[in-house]
Amino acid sequence: MARDLRELRDALRHFAMERGWDHLHTPKNLAMALTVEAGELLEHFQWMGEEQSRRIDDATRVLLSREMSDVLLYLVQLADKLDVDLLASATDKMRLNAIKYPADKQHGQIKAYKEL
Repeated sequence: MARDLRELRDALRHFAMERGWDHLHTPKNLAMALTVEAGELLEHFQWMGEEQSRRIDDATRVLLSREMSDVLLYLVQLADKLDVDLLASATDKMRLNAIKYPADKQHGQIKAYKEL
């Protein structure tokens, strides 16, 4: 069981190597697969109302968790191929978002505060 993204990345490398799939895992193919899996995740919500999407039953939660896992696995593989540190990049993106959307001006708003 992987304990962090590096262990997950290494496990994914090993998984692909054992199956001879590494040559198929180009950045383009991984990005496309990630998008397909994100679409499969979205498909579960397609005809739900807002409230229903907040109250997911256990069986649906299992299905959603599998689709979310597929998205994560492809994202980790894509980051590996492009030499992107996902945790560092996500942390930096959150810092940039905090600047772009300051809490004191943005709280409860959908539009960026500059558009209000």
